[in-house]
Amino acid sequence: IFKFLGAISVDLGQDRIKPYLPTILTPLYRELNSTYAEQDPTLKNLSQEIIELLKKLVGLEAFSLAFSSVQKQANQKRAMRKKQRALQTVANPDIAARRKLKRHKNKAETRKRKIESLRPTCKAKRPRSHALKDLAMVE
Repeated sequence: IFKFLGAISVDLGQDRIKPYLPTILTPLYRELNSTYAEQDPTLKNLSQEIIELLKKLVGLEAFSLAFSSVQKQANQKRAMRKKQRALQTVANPDIAARRKLKRHKNKAETRKRKIESLRPTCKAKRPRSHALKDLAMVE
């Protein structure tokens, strides 16, 4: 998709690409600022190359305006999601509590994995299997 965006922008030229610049820059910006653990470095390099190409194509001023608008929009979305999550915590405490328990459980499992990878001789404690308790129909 990034190669396609670059090819289209070169094909359209300087004047016809300007209205579509924020639309083209949105996925490129998202890829540059992503913080995923398993991020593909080739995608990041490709997005950087296409951004440089767009910079040369439309000029620094037009590019800067479009890029700043994309940046601003992404920050607003992020802030809105954060605010919505905080409101959901107050409105639905049971959902928030479930999310918190899940996060703590994942954190503990990550810690155990890290201990096992650093010290293979030392095994982290695993939760006991409650097979009979799980089979019982108790509420």
